[in-house]
Amino acid sequence: MKASRIAAAGAAAGVTVLALSAPAFAHVSVQPEGAAAKGGYAVVDFKVPNERDDASTTKLEINFPTDHPLASVMPEPMPGWKIDVTKSKLDKPLEMHGEKISEAVTKVTWTADGKGIEPGYFEKFPLSIGQLPEDADQLVFKALQTYSNKEVVRWIEVPQKGQEEPDNPAPVLELSAAEDGHHASSGDTASDTESAEKASAETAADTASSGSTDTTARVLGVVGIVVGAAGVAYGVLAGRRRTNA
Repeated sequence: MKASRIAAAGAAAGVTVLALSAPAFAHVSVQPEGAAAKGGYAVVDFKVPNERDDASTTKLEINFPTDHPLASVMPEPMPGWKIDVTKSKLDKPLEMHGEKISEAVTKVTWTADGKGIEPGYFEKFPLSIGQLPEDADQLVFKALQTYSNKEVVRWIEVPQKGQEEPDNPAPVLELSAAEDGHHASSGDTASDTESAEKASAETAADTASSGSTDTTARVLGVVGIVVGAAGVAYGVLAGRRRTNA
């Protein structure tokens, strides 16, 4: 009896914990497909869950950071959604691939032309973005989620390190360390050349050793055949001598 009461109490506590922790996970978030390295490009997915039982998500609005504007933003076509890309003038032009860019994408809006995201479902909204900043560890995107009942949930609160997650956290993209460049310096080139020469020498030595081993094996094989043949001949002759005797 006591064990059943303890089990029931434990189950109730578990349900309470889940109920309290569920809202922390059910929010608009952003994750890269692969790496989101500083100074590079990335494909990111904005994951949007439907948190309502009686309404569908019919609109998503992602606002881009103005302190680190992105010159290149390209959405992927999505069936059932109309996509609008908004650009704005930059206070300070960006330089990209030797060209100055005076405007950047500040907002991308997806509007459902069908049922949208129905209750009990989620959907991912992919974007190709770049060039990612080299002087930041993360990018904060503020999102607005609109439901079919006209309710708007504003995911715009910036999470702070060392503090509890806010009720409506903004999607945060964590940036990884910059990847190594493809162009090596002269010192790196010399080192690479030396390594390549060493590898070639080792390969040549291995080839010579392999060739010598193959030759030895062939000689031993021939000797073995000759010895074997001689043994057979000797056996035949010995047999004849015994028969004649």
